[in-house]
Amino acid sequence: MRRMMAYMAGALTGALVGAAIALLFAPLPGKELQARINQRFNELRDELRQAYETRLSQLEAEFEALRAPRSK
Repeated sequence: MRRMMAYMAGALTGALVGAAIALLFAPLPGKELQARINQRFNELRDELRQAYETRLSQLEAEFEALRAPRSK
């Protein structure tokens, strides 16, 4: 039990120190950093949506080509 408590205390201390260092060395203020993260997230979401739509149309075209009757 004592080892478990020591481990938990060490993990909590490490997390707090890591969070403090991250805040001190963050390149931007909080609101600006959040805005950039949201912007990048939206860009990635749009890129994924575009890639999905492109791939879906490719697969639909391939499927239709396979369903088309073959001429001999």
